[in-house]
Amino acid sequence: MKTETRYRLARLRGQILGWGIALALLSLLIAQFYGTMLEQQEQFKELLESYPKEFTALLGEEMDLATPAGYLSYYIFSLMPIILGLFAVLVGSGSLAGDEESGQLDLIMAHPISRVALLGGRLAAFLLATLAVLALSWLALYVPTAWTELDAGGFELLLPYLSLLGVLAFFGSLALLLSLLLPSRRMTAMAAGILLVGSYFLDALARIDPDMASLARLSPLYYYQGGQAMESFNLAWFIGLLAASAMFALLAAWRFQRRDVRVGGEGGWRLPRRLLPWRRALEGGHER
Repeated sequence: MKTETRYRLARLRGQILGWGIALALLSLLIAQFYGTMLEQQEQFKELLESYPKEFTALLGEEMDLATPAGYLSYYIFSLMPIILGLFAVLVGSGSLAGDEESGQLDLIMAHPISRVALLGGRLAAFLLATLAVLALSWLALYVPTAWTELDAGGFELLLPYLSLLGVLAFFGSLALLLSLLLPSRRMTAMAAGILLVGSYFLDALARIDPDMASLARLSPLYYYQGGQAMESFNLAWFIGLLAASAMFALLAAWRFQRRDVRVGGEGGWRLPRRLLPWRRALEGGHER
């Protein structure tokens, strides 16, 4: 399992550096502008108030821009679930299906490694890669606190990333499970991406229409706190997201144990022949 984890991490190092450095630069830039926002906070507030309510709902709950939690919530953490959610979906959906479609998974499983160990190594690599990307972004926020007006401690800045980790683990493990149920990685990434974007907009609509609050509770992003975690971290929500992720991982392991591995290429739905009468008639015609 350790060998498989190291192997998978080595293959993900380009994505880790690409996503991590890009988010680190964004975080560093946002941290540098906090002092400017404090000097012109009235203008910033007027600008936000001039935006339509539907637009500001996408930026999360209303918070005081003059506080580090409110500022970072608006300008960084409100968009993180979508930005890094795509990373989680792509890595999760490709953990097994990517190698399967390229014909490499069959060769890997020819070595003395169990399916559970293989899946566990891929999951561990996904979590470590996600932690590495989040760590780079956190470091880029924490380091500027030494010379900017962004008055926030390292642990305080860590809390929103913990909340984000729960969301990323949820969608990454869900994408992994779907990759073992759907015919191809492309279809898996599309389905998981639709669920991610749909959850994001459902959570935003619930802030506009209170009648949708009960429906929004079904969205995993309802339990994402963003910058609010700096003021009051909800541990129960975080544990709930991790528990759902663990359930998806267990279901993926159960499915992987009972599933035939393709030699290469995309698969099909494999519907029973009795459900496809047109196929039987076509094959019968060819036989004649």
